[in-house]
Amino acid sequence: MLERINYLWRLLGTGLSFFLFGAVAVLFWGILFPLIEIFIGEGPQKKRKSRALMQRIFQIYMAFMRTIGILSYEVHGGERLNAPGKLIIANHPSLLDVVFLISQIRNATCIVKPALAANPFMRIPIRAMGYIYAVDPEALIAHCVDELNEGCSLVVFPEGTRTIPGKPVKFQRGVAAIALQSGASILPVTLGCSPTTLTKREKWYEIPPRKFILSLHVGHDIDVGPIDENAGRSLATRSLTRQLEQYFIEQLAHHEKS
Repeated sequence: MLERINYLWRLLGTGLSFFLFGAVAVLFWGILFPLIEIFIGEGPQKKRKSRALMQRIFQIYMAFMRTIGILSYEVHGGERLNAPGKLIIANHPSLLDVVFLISQIRNATCIVKPALAANPFMRIPIRAMGYIYAVDPEALIAHCVDELNEGCSLVVFPEGTRTIPGKPVKFQRGVAAIALQSGASILPVTLGCSPTTLTKREKWYEIPPRKFILSLHVGHDIDVGPIDENAGRSLATRSLTRQLEQYFIEQLAHHEKS
C-alpha cells in the first residue's frame, strides 16, 4: 500500500513539475522578464546577469523536485564547471540534463533550435542570454567560437539528442569542429540517471518504480592540440570525435560499475 501511495505521489509530483516548468516559461520569461529587462544592462553584462538568473531558476526547480521526492541528485567535481571559456560537453540520458547541468553553471550558454528562438514566450530570454542559434553550420560554429572567446561556458550535447538506453554514445562532429576552431579546452561531463527515465522513448508519466537519482561527474580538461595541416582539418575533426566518444564510453562503463 505504501509503495502504491509513493508511486502515485511521484506521478502527481512529476505532472506538477512539468506544469510549473511551462508556467514559469510563460509567466516569468514571457511576461515579467520583459518588464525588468531594461534594468539589467546591455551587451555582455546583460548576458551574464540573464544567465545567472536562469541558473538560479533551474536551481530552485531542481530543489523543488528533490524536496517533493521525485528525484535526488549528486554532483562530483562541480567546482570545475565555472572556469571561464570552457567547452563543456556531456552525454544526454534524460530530458532533465539541460536543467541539471545549467543549474550548476553561472555563465552558461548553449545551442538552441531556431524554431525555439521564434517562440513568443522564449525568444526574449534566449536573446537576452545570448543563446546560440543558426541554420548555417559555419555561422553556428563562428558564434560558438565568439562566445568562448568572451569567456562563457558553452554547453554542448554532442549526441544531438537523448541517448537510447543500451545504445553506445555516438557523437556528431560539430563539437570537435568548435574545439579545433576555437582552441578552447574541452571539459567533459558524464551524466547518469538511475533508474532510467524521461528518455527519448518514454513519456513524462512513465515514471520508474522508485525515486531516480541524477549524477553529474565533471572530468578534467582535454586540451586540443594544433591541427596537423598535412593531415587536414577534416581528419582532425573525425579523430577528435572518436577520441571523445571513447572517453565517454569508458567513463559511463566506470560509473555503472561503481
